[in-house]
Amino acid sequence: MKTITALLLCGILHFNTAIAQSLRYAIALPYIGLGAYSKQHTDPFSFTRNQAALAQVQHGGVGAFGERRFLLAETSSYVFVAVFHTKMGNIGLQGNYAGFKNFNENKIGLAYARSLGSKVDVGIQFNYYSYRIPSYPGASSMNFEAGVIMHFTEQLHGGIHVYNPVGGKLVKAGNEKLAALYNIGLGYDASRIFFVSTEVIKEEGKPVNCIAGMEYRFADKFFVRLGMMSESTTLFAGAGLAWNELRLDVSASYHPQLGFSPGILLITNFKGKTK
Repeated sequence: MKTITALLLCGILHFNTAIAQSLRYAIALPYIGLGAYSKQHTDPFSFTRNQAALAQVQHGGVGAFGERRFLLAETSSYVFVAVFHTKMGNIGLQGNYAGFKNFNENKIGLAYARSLGSKVDVGIQFNYYSYRIPSYPGASSMNFEAGVIMHFTEQLHGGIHVYNPVGGKLVKAGNEKLAALYNIGLGYDASRIFFVSTEVIKEEGKPVNCIAGMEYRFADKFFVRLGMMSESTTLFAGAGLAWNELRLDVSASYHPQLGFSPGILLITNFKGKTK
């Protein structure tokens, strides 16, 4: 029964791919990118929500996130990131994998961001996306995404993010194409320990989706994150522990029909590599 359920879910995943790429949003992706619209709560994963957030990451580092969607190994999703500082701006690498051996989606991205003064950050990312199904032709596409974040005050930040605005088609897949996506976000650093964020997302072929989230730090070492996505009334939450250059998060999300999706995140910062 478990295998049948997994195959049904992968069939739904593939159907969604034809109109709006499922890899674009893992169930808990809003969790890992929550700090995008902030100056005090960014981390190496922040640019996965808006590439301009890469400009505010204070420490270079690497990170990995794994999520078992709906408690099924066949629908697991993984994200890997790395951030590096240069004199001309920050560089980010992103890798995504979702699925299992009979159907999987992959993305590799190279991002660049820099600050244009104290009020504006800009970023861009070039991606190679592909999916694979044994015994069937795979498909791939090159695309890009870009973002701008404005710092209205030291506490209030807002921005715009676009993904695949030109709507490129997948090679070897006929008329199948990657969906375009547009995102407006707003974040407020109430203090060093408390942050709130909200986003409005319009993905091609889907209704408008609103995401709201918050982060609260009990101390320098402990914090929690909570949030919700309106599209499926999915709730997500997590708790983290930061110690020296390491950070470990345990997260979970809950879909009303499909159930829980647990996840784990690990970040290692490059000691001494600051802006």
